[in-house]
Amino acid sequence: MLNPEISRGKQGPRAAKASGTGSKTTAWRFVVMISMVSLLSDTTYEGARSITGPFLAFLGAGAAAVGVVAGLGELMGYGFRLLSGHLADRTKAYWPITISGYCLNLLAVPALALAGSWEAAAILIILERLGKAVRVPPRDAMLSHAASETSRGWAFGLHEAMDQLGAFVGPLAVSLVMFLQGGYRTAFGMLL
Repeated sequence: MLNPEISRGKQGPRAAKASGTGSKTTAWRFVVMISMVSLLSDTTYEGARSITGPFLAFLGAGAAAVGVVAGLGELMGYGFRLLSGHLADRTKAYWPITISGYCLNLLAVPALALAGSWEAAAILIILERLGKAVRVPPRDAMLSHAASETSRGWAFGLHEAMDQLGAFVGPLAVSLVMFLQGGYRTAFGMLL
């Protein structure tokens, strides 16, 4: 992992190299670790996303409501990144902000299994999108810092490959659960 002082911006790259905290080994470990986290997170997110439309319809939402929820979730998910990126830069709390975004995702997706109405499910879907918006800018800032200590192309390539692997595995796992169990709630619960 990156030294907390470095991830909060307390030291520059030269100070990190001088102290040994910005070593290539540490940077490689961080890149691999954050790539694994992205794999698991995208497995959860993409798995849920693959069935949220039909699930909302199952709960009684009309086509227009499904479209509004999806659109509003994306708007909030991308628009809020401006705020979380600014907050991360201003406070230098890259780790706490990133972790809070991952936690929001981890709580919102499995909670869909408990949603009793499409309105409750819609709130959880939007909360999941906000979780991604919160975590991505500070995570990418830390990844960029680690990549500057390693091979940038490899670092970002590995991260994106693991992210996309999660995007493949998630819907596949949900499809398998739906095929074997036949229930949305079981599928969402499995994504914990």
